[in-house]
Amino acid sequence: MELSNGAIAELLALEADVAEGQRKRALGRAASAALLWHEEASELQAKGRPFTDLEYVGPGIARRLERWIKDPPDVPESPPQRSGFNTFAAARRTVAADPSWRDELRGDLQMHTVYSDGKAALKDMADGGALLGYDYISITDHSGGLRVPRGMHEPELAAQGRAIGELNDELVAGGAGLTVLRSIEMNLDGDGAGDIDPAALGELDLVLGSFHSDLRSTDDVTERYLAALRNPDVAILGHPRTRRYSRRPGLIADWDRIFEVAASLDKALEINSHPHRQDLSIDLLEGAREAGVRLSIGTDAHDPSELRFVDMSLAAAMIAGIPKERIVNFHDEHTVREWARALRTAA
Repeated sequence: MELSNGAIAELLALEADVAEGQRKRALGRAASAALLWHEEASELQAKGRPFTDLEYVGPGIARRLERWIKDPPDVPESPPQRSGFNTFAAARRTVAADPSWRDELRGDLQMHTVYSDGKAALKDMADGGALLGYDYISITDHSGGLRVPRGMHEPELAAQGRAIGELNDELVAGGAGLTVLRSIEMNLDGDGAGDIDPAALGELDLVLGSFHSDLRSTDDVTERYLAALRNPDVAILGHPRTRRYSRRPGLIADWDRIFEVAASLDKALEINSHPHRQDLSIDLLEGAREAGVRLSIGTDAHDPSELRFVDMSLAAAMIAGIPKERIVNFHDEHTVREWARALRTAA
């Protein structure tokens, strides 16, 4: 039996659960990193390459991998905070089986820059999108209502808008074939309200709304989601379930009801690509498909290297059987803008 990266991640996480101090941190980092590895560890061994070629794998972790791959142990069912996560290596194989999904994708609708908690400049992210052949990218730096994540208030949002306008002029002059959409990832409170003046939001191409507080609640928070969807400024609900690998399983809600309302309002729910989010998860995407919900893909990239994780969302959509036409990113820039504008008009 070949031991997958997903199984390795769970074995490392189980050891981290009972370890302490620096050893606990090292095992936890390695478990999380196993989701990001772009190739299977078992294939590395077959090629005669050292396991230390993999991210966050030192000699101690490498010895474990060698032992487990040689004699695969039983892997128990993952606990809720680690359940249902795919790996980047597996996602790449899924997408490779039908390259049209990557070829026909027109853009990425969530990413961050140094205007909030990203690590790269606007142009760096635009260059990364151009290298992937995108027609557009959406810059969704955080709004400033919370200490974490660090974000923008109205003056910074306006300054970023001017910078994006200048960058788009440069891209046109250089024949890049890519447009940067003015957007934001706005914090939403328990009543679905944002923390940016609606007048400032009216200047944007897209508003992505996300929860960043009270993410470990064990109560049913369906009404919180419905209020967010009914917010007239919000077009996309970002990383809806709010789960994070090994940290939290996500919020509890009546997803059938949420999908029903989202479909009726034509609002989009995100398929967040980050390997530690994968949100919406595949099981929920199947329900979204049945309800006819519009979906969007955002890598949530904080530097250009993370744009590659788009395959996580593409694979999830493929496995869940989502039609391409129900995903915003498979439409051209004009259609995306018109959809967002129609939502505002309806509101």
